[in-house]
Amino acid sequence: MPAELVTTDGIFSLDGEDFEVTNNVWLIGDDSEVIVVDAAHDHNVILDAIGGRRVRSVLCTHGHNDHINAAAALADVVDAPIALHPADRHLWEVVYPDRAPDADLADGDIHLVGPHTLRVLHTPGHAPGCCCFLDEERSLLFSGDTLFCGGPGATGRSFSSRPLILRSIQQRLLSLGDETVVHTGHGDSTTIGAERGLLEELLREEPGGEELGE
Repeated sequence: MPAELVTTDGIFSLDGEDFEVTNNVWLIGDDSEVIVVDAAHDHNVILDAIGGRRVRSVLCTHGHNDHINAAAALADVVDAPIALHPADRHLWEVVYPDRAPDADLADGDIHLVGPHTLRVLHTPGHAPGCCCFLDEERSLLFSGDTLFCGGPGATGRSFSSRPLILRSIQQRLLSLGDETVVHTGHGDSTTIGAERGLLEELLREEPGGEELGE
């Protein structure tokens, strides 16, 4: 299967409010090794899905607690490094004040697992350090909370920006082929083609939208 989905339930906390959420955790790899994208809520559920395979790394699409709160426990058990974009370290430190990530993500980084290659796309907006992971060979995008089935991620809270997330989507995601499957951080998967019309409409409607691509 192109990517393995694990769902976990827990609490997302930001700006003094708590929300019950279901998160998508993605396993990318083969029968011998995997990369884990967004270790959320319950590391034991993720461990069961890994099934004894080697974990090359735990990649975090961003630093919101519901996407990282099982990362340390999982990494300790499987002896794998955790990677996060440094622009989200302030969010990471809310959850892990005494433990730093093991590695920084940077735009253009390549992560190898089994026969697959993931390229890091820095897509700020939902949070400053948001990243997507692109498997170009298989036309798969792991979008975290940057893009959902139904439009962009939320931008109404601290450290988020609607113009910035739209710019990220325009510059980094709408250049992908319509056939690209988008595996999201919550909810159903979608494709770039399915979202393109709505996204282009949002770009036109955004004040100064004609300048977002600059």
